[in-house]
Amino acid sequence: QVQLVESGGGLVQAGGSLRLSCAASGRTFSGYAFGWFRQAPGKEREFVSSISWSGTTRNYADSVKGRFTISRDNAKTTVYLQMNSLKPEDTAVYYCAARRLVAGALALEYDYWGQGTQVTVSS
Repeated sequence: QVQLVESGGGLVQAGGSLRLSCAASGRTFSGYAFGWFRQAPGKEREFVSSISWSGTTRNYADSVKGRFTISRDNAKTTVYLQMNSLKPEDTAVYYCAARRLVAGALALEYDYWGQGTQVTVSS
């Protein structure tokens, strides 16, 4: 079992930055890949970014490429999502998810999920 707790969301103006954190506990952190997903009101959950167990493979949705950066700190068992140049369309609840070894872009591939953290970007 892996427990995930997101933090770092909030209200920010367009063009601003936020850093989301996902603190993991329960199993060997280094053996897990992680993904960030988001869900806006009335929309389906969508892939944002993922990072492999080794940290060497990182993927991004086209909509955030060049603005968001995913990283992991195995010593702190935490995954981060640095979000820069935020836009109103980035407003959503952001979820952290985990699965063994290989990262993916589909929500159904992940076994563990956090509760989510709200990000609101005002224009």
